[in-house]
Amino acid sequence: MIITRNTVSALALLLSIPLAGCTATNMETQSAASATPAKQTESEKLHALFASSDEAYLGRAPLSALRRGDLRYADQFGDYISDAYYDTERKAAQDELATLHAINREALSPVDKIAYDVFEQDREDTLKGLTPEIMALTVVRPINHFSGIHTFYPDFASGNGGVPFKTVADYENNLKRHQGYIRYVDAAIARFREGLASGVVDTRLTVNNVIAQLDTMLAQPIVESPFYGPIKMMPEGFPQADKDRLTTEYKDMIGNGIYGAHKRLHDFLKNEYVAHTRDGVGLVHMKGGDTLYAHLIESTTTLPLTADYIHDLGLSEVARIRKEMDSIRKETGFEGSLAKFFSYLRSDPKFHPQSRQWMTEEFYAIGKKVDALVPQQFSTIPKAPLKIQPYEEYREKYEAGGSYRRGTPDGSQPGIFYFNAYDLPSRSLPGMTTLYLHEGAPGHHFQISLAQENEALPAFMRFGGNTAYVEGWALYAEKLGYDFGLYEDPYQRMGHLDDEMLRAMRLVVDTGLHAKGWTRDQAIQYMLDNSSMGKTDATAEVERYIAIPSQALAYKIGALTIQRLKQKAKDMLGDQFDVREFHAQVLMTGALPMSVLEKKIDDWIAAKKAG
Repeated sequence: MIITRNTVSALALLLSIPLAGCTATNMETQSAASATPAKQTESEKLHALFASSDEAYLGRAPLSALRRGDLRYADQFGDYISDAYYDTERKAAQDELATLHAINREALSPVDKIAYDVFEQDREDTLKGLTPEIMALTVVRPINHFSGIHTFYPDFASGNGGVPFKTVADYENNLKRHQGYIRYVDAAIARFREGLASGVVDTRLTVNNVIAQLDTMLAQPIVESPFYGPIKMMPEGFPQADKDRLTTEYKDMIGNGIYGAHKRLHDFLKNEYVAHTRDGVGLVHMKGGDTLYAHLIESTTTLPLTADYIHDLGLSEVARIRKEMDSIRKETGFEGSLAKFFSYLRSDPKFHPQSRQWMTEEFYAIGKKVDALVPQQFSTIPKAPLKIQPYEEYREKYEAGGSYRRGTPDGSQPGIFYFNAYDLPSRSLPGMTTLYLHEGAPGHHFQISLAQENEALPAFMRFGGNTAYVEGWALYAEKLGYDFGLYEDPYQRMGHLDDEMLRAMRLVVDTGLHAKGWTRDQAIQYMLDNSSMGKTDATAEVERYIAIPSQALAYKIGALTIQRLKQKAKDMLGDQFDVREFHAQVLMTGALPMSVLEKKIDDWIAAKKAG
């Protein structure tokens, strides 16, 4: 799982902002005394818009710029939370749409038309999320246990988050960014207070989880905090005076600055806010929640779907997958019911990992097998390496089974596949192959790396994305385990079906929680009844859906779309179908909304047939 740019979190709402008319034009000599600019083509206008949009975006989103290796704003944290920030984002999106609509789409090349459509849909979705009606329901809930800034920034600033720590200036800039982080935390408290006044509050469950996270972070000795990580890796060449000074300044910033902000947030949530939170965990129980959930469904899936449609689709998929699981139960010779088979897979020690190190080594072994097989399915392989490691202990309890963090475009920082080693008896060996295919290769690592390594794409397509495509591709990638021959063992096949079942159950559970009034315990029990998930995993999953409504819907919706398009291409092209070409069509223009992706594949099919 990754968080993409249409995640609800205010921090994740880092928008591309164009400035019209900021690019130079070629000059054509009219006479010896004068010259006038050559007329721009529609394609040049489009790419000028993309370039100016991205340039402005980097200035507004200094953390994102830094992750790309752009150090111009390295001393800045950014805003992301004030009224002025949101007002600027809204006007920027309006202005860039006006600039886009002044361009003649019909005069563009096929690839430029795709870029036009993606840019347009992204900006329209941005504006929908910045209406006063929606902002009143989101901005006043700025932090939760799954996508709060306190879960993102410690890793970002740890020295292992893709941020450079090579010079004394790098270390000093990090201290300056910490000041911005502290301001954000204090501003988040003010936003929570606005919610108390308006009656829009978060769930008691989610807020108590945040309080527990802050308890854990505050209990860490300063020298064990991720914020102290850069001090432990200071380059040998630093003058001793700088080493001593930076060590002192970091300890002071962490102990008095960051920990002070965390304590203020902790005490506010515990002593003032939590008493006013809602018991009902779904948006259906929140003031305005039905309006917000309808908006989030369309934003996340990129399709105009209803909660009822998605719920029914999920029930149908769960029934289909249960039949396949029962076939595997019979294949293994297990004589009990499917429910007892699930219990057997959960409880028998042979299905659980031995240690964190063992899990790391096993994932690397799976990766080596996959590396040898991917040329059968892919014509282009990412340049970026992939690192595998467990979550840090301070955050593992509240994380999903795995996730991916993108590397840098130049390959200087690898992509990272994180796996969860918390409560080892709850972790499943049969699910390891499919988890790697999803989070690593050819899932998130391929899709994200190939996009950002493709310098021919405009930046918003290289680095942006939507959840339906990004997570839909990763779930689709799990199914390639059949093509790779990795699911011949029935238990590994069961592990794959368990993960597919997870995504099908999400359609039922997410809509159940947020549209139909399901309780947390009801949702957890549904997942235990229909899979071999351990209770720890099922609980973390359900609490994730509570924290970030609709995000979990995108996996299955996106995957089903890609699978349907693949079958359509096979049926229409016959012997002309080449899976490597199909995958290139899907991957090599970045993360597309589902409607744009379908149009692209239809055009490719037509071109191949006309051939």
